[in-house]
Amino acid sequence: ALINGHAFAGGLMTAITYNYRVMNLYKGFLCLNKLEFGAGLRPVITSLFRIKLSMSTFRNMVLESKRYPALEALKEGILDGVGGIDEALAFVEEMKLVQKAQGTSYGKIKEELYREIVKDLDEGAELAKVEARRDLEKSRRDLDARTRVDEWEALTGTQRAKL
Repeated sequence: ALINGHAFAGGLMTAITYNYRVMNLYKGFLCLNKLEFGAGLRPVITSLFRIKLSMSTFRNMVLESKRYPALEALKEGILDGVGGIDEALAFVEEMKLVQKAQGTSYGKIKEELYREIVKDLDEGAELAKVEARRDLEKSRRDLDARTRVDEWEALTGTQRAKL
């Protein structure tokens, strides 16, 4: 992943899914700022960061919403290099990533390397379905309750208090 500037929240989550990350040295921060806007962590995101980063770096990201400039992110192992498109392409060439990715075992190795993430992705998809069903059922109950109140008001000629 080539990170050209800020990568906050979803941008950082997207970048961290890549095998390697290179960031512009002169602008931007990496930050998982979910704490700042009251969002929690989903299991798949947690396992993704736990596997890809050291625990202390991940802890600082989530509990402090720490902003990492490129050089500090490189030092912490969040990045694999710094620079722009030329440096990213040189990194790909130097590491022979295109050739390696075409090997028959590359995908299998990655699947085993990231087994916990794959498992959490599978479970997360099922959890999302369960949550969607629960939310739909709650909406139906709320609508049913509103309908009963409206019917009662119409029957009795009484309106609920407007507070």
